[in-house]
Amino acid sequence: MLRCTLAITLAIVVLTGPVRADAPEAAPTKVPFELLRSQHMTVMVKVNGKGPYRLIFDTGAPIIMLTNKIARETGVIPKTHKNPPFTLFGSMGQFKIKSLEVGALKADNLTAIVMDHPTVAAMAKAVGPIEGIVGFSFFARYRMTIDYQAKELTFVPNHFEPPDLLATITAMLMAPQAKGGRRIVAPAGQWGFRVAKETGDEGAGVNVQDVLAQSPAAQAGLRKGDRLLTLDGRWTDSVLDCYTAAAHVLPGTTARLLVLRDGKEVEVTVRVQAGL
Repeated sequence: MLRCTLAITLAIVVLTGPVRADAPEAAPTKVPFELLRSQHMTVMVKVNGKGPYRLIFDTGAPIIMLTNKIARETGVIPKTHKNPPFTLFGSMGQFKIKSLEVGALKADNLTAIVMDHPTVAAMAKAVGPIEGIVGFSFFARYRMTIDYQAKELTFVPNHFEPPDLLATITAMLMAPQAKGGRRIVAPAGQWGFRVAKETGDEGAGVNVQDVLAQSPAAQAGLRKGDRLLTLDGRWTDSVLDCYTAAAHVLPGTTARLLVLRDGKEVEVTVRVQAGL
């Protein structure tokens, strides 16, 4: 069974962060990028007004990362900072960037990790200087379009202030886990269907047991007896997987559900409603 479908297009639209409905539409800003042989994108960046430097633009990276070299050149690492005695990949720790400029875009007071990551160093050896990574804490402030044909990124501010993902992840990892405790995940909006999976069922997906009349799921065409394989691109191989996937979909947005029905894969699109 095909578990995942890869779609390749010349232009891919990526939405990051909720957009305020009352916010006026801002003019788009275009930023050129270079596509490396490895298929990574790089952009020219100024840090604290200095540069430009070439950094990888990584839509999967949760943080901004700078090499030790430019962190010192741009004053991200204070002159009084003492190097830790033992470090992994030359990691200096976490520091604040006063300003980060990508083309005509500028963001202030960002958090960055300073380290000489071996993967970035290996890429730089093959394709020329690369001084870090631009990640979520920068690009989540915009609705972003990637045009691979024109080699352009187009940004439109979405008035979203991204959280400090590194701090959030660290807090989750360090939080004490009670033995035998339960993990509770709640969807952000109303869907109108219930799933279940029997003990010993090792197959892909979960069974749709109920679909409420007039619910978003019913209006989309989801049926009782469907086998839900993915929700918004996420696998749903357990009930917890299904709830976790649903929790990432915001009310008022749509999500595609891939289901197995009468031996055939069928896709339905559900528009999630806000709860009462």
